[in-house]
Amino acid sequence: MATAKIVNLKGEEVGDQQLSAGVFDVEVNTAVLHQIVTSQLLNRRQGNASTLTRSQVSGGNHKPHRQKGTGGARQGSTRSPQFRHGGSVFGPRPHEYHHKMMRNMRRIALRSALTDKAANNRLYIVNDLQLDQPKTRVMLEFLAKLNLNSQVEENRVPSVLTLMAERDENVLLSMRNIRYVKVGHVSSINVVELMKHDFLFLTPESLKVIEETYDDTDFGADAPEEE
Repeated sequence: MATAKIVNLKGEEVGDQQLSAGVFDVEVNTAVLHQIVTSQLLNRRQGNASTLTRSQVSGGNHKPHRQKGTGGARQGSTRSPQFRHGGSVFGPRPHEYHHKMMRNMRRIALRSALTDKAANNRLYIVNDLQLDQPKTRVMLEFLAKLNLNSQVEENRVPSVLTLMAERDENVLLSMRNIRYVKVGHVSSINVVELMKHDFLFLTPESLKVIEETYDDTDFGADAPEEE
């Protein structure tokens, strides 16, 4: 069974947390992971890039020169695409990039990403993630004691994703100035953020929410749905 280390804000290991096999101990489906990441990044595109056609650019209301006798090609407007300041022929136009993925595939990808974190010891359960007042120094000391740098490649600062079940202003203010740490609500968990960050920190409450929401034990009989 998959397990994760339980640590406190002093950076001390205080035990091991058993993880749900239906969420943290499944087969990692790299094909579905790739599809979900591609789809999620595609859905982030605004699709508002736009260029002007020859009918939309200003000017060019008269023929630049006479039709014959100039030795050059005939031209009807200086706003044709071949002229400077002319319109664009096949430039981008605003359109939607949204791409739907089945609910079952999204859940498979999320469980695969969580399994990868647990299997590589990149998942920590912080049992007392609470502060009386914002203290960035406390968080920096906590991260330093965990010695995360030794678990990643040399000359690179490890990135940390922290998910909480309830908003805590003191924790949020303490972590937001640390450039390699991101704090979010457990409801915002997604595959791209899990893959982008080296380590995942959870509170016991957020772990419970994830296991109750994404446990694969009784999901196999459900039909795939779309949003």
